[in-house]
Amino acid sequence: MNHLQGKRKLSTSAGLGLAVAALAAFATACGSGNSSSSPAPAPSAHSSARSAVQAAGSGSGTGSGSGTAVSVDARGGSLGTYLTDSAGRTLYLFASDTGSRSTCDGACAAQWPPLTASGMAKAGAGVTGGKLNTVARSDGSRQVTYNGHPLYYFKGDSAAGQTNGEGLNGFGANWYVVSPTGDRIAPAASSSSAPSSASSGAGGYGSAGY
Repeated sequence: MNHLQGKRKLSTSAGLGLAVAALAAFATACGSGNSSSSPAPAPSAHSSARSAVQAAGSGSGTGSGSGTAVSVDARGGSLGTYLTDSAGRTLYLFASDTGSRSTCDGACAAQWPPLTASGMAKAGAGVTGGKLNTVARSDGSRQVTYNGHPLYYFKGDSAAGQTNGEGLNGFGANWYVVSPTGDRIAPAASSSSAPSSASSGAGGYGSAGY
């Protein structure tokens, strides 16, 4: 009798052991299957944003702050020595401007494009760096000033060295080329035959890029 009970206990224990082993093998197989088929976790918003910034930084494009620096130079001519940009294009002051604040916008700025810069302008030969500065315009751009005068191009000048805007009266006041001291240069006697600001806009520099 005792012998039969011992066999039954042994058989029961063996059966339970086989069942536990089978369950463990099944769980292991399911776990390995789930891990191989489950998708990779999606990147976080932070890592995605960081990757986008890195990709943008590695591109070949240039930002607005990486353009060529603006330079103000001095050039000699029939009017004496006056301010130009680095390409020799004449720069003017507007007698209507109050201090360093520009009063030339809209149609006026289309005819007399302001000299603008993203940073401080550089002083060329014959130009005093301490007289250069910038002032905010109504459109948010920064206009270069010299000795407190905002500087402009004239659309009627189609080539370097031309001073067709000298002494003209337009948009309420006169326009003058600027000496290296920062003062206006009085027009020469022959400038009375210069074209008016209303009729000499074609063929000039235009406002794009200036």
